[in-house]
Amino acid sequence: MSQFFYVHPENPQGRLMKQAAAILNEGGVIVYPTDSGYALGCHLGDKKALDRICQIRDITKEHNFTLMCQDLSQLSEYTRVDNSAFRLLKNNTPGPYTFIFKGSKEVPKRLLNPKKKTIGIRVPDNNIAQALLAELAEPIMSTSLIMPGKEMAEYDPEEIRDLLEHQVDLIINGGHLGEHPTTVIDFSNDDIEIIRVGEGDPSPFQ
Repeated sequence: MSQFFYVHPENPQGRLMKQAAAILNEGGVIVYPTDSGYALGCHLGDKKALDRICQIRDITKEHNFTLMCQDLSQLSEYTRVDNSAFRLLKNNTPGPYTFIFKGSKEVPKRLLNPKKKTIGIRVPDNNIAQALLAELAEPIMSTSLIMPGKEMAEYDPEEIRDLLEHQVDLIINGGHLGEHPTTVIDFSNDDIEIIRVGEGDPSPFQ
């Protein structure tokens, strides 16, 4: 049975963020709110937790995983970012974007796209996600909580509880989020490519 935290969406309770970070560090799988719906997360170095996420979502290791980052200071450790790309990201984060970059050697190989060796990067505009990332002091391995057979991320925490309370270690209730898919921008090649248009304005990247 998972724990279920009611967290204030504007002022997340510090003690609950500490507990959530501890669950991640101990190998747990959590559900937490972002600016694009709820996500599944685990410690980026934990293979067993990643396997559990793949099982929940019914996805293979070929899936494009994302590192959820508190800010851009963590980028250089996990990706190869040139100055022009960094400036674009700085002007448009935090926000509803997923950026795809070539991964560095610091990224576990199992998280990289097996063919392209890429990783997704997000800086979420959500107070709870930001507070959790600040407490953890490193990125969260993350993927949108899209259940098998569905196309959109789950956004109702009570429904998520019914679905997953026996499969995850923690569900953070940050309120009803609505459907807000990210805009996906690929920086892994010489030319910037807009893969998907979502909530984020694509025009700065065109």
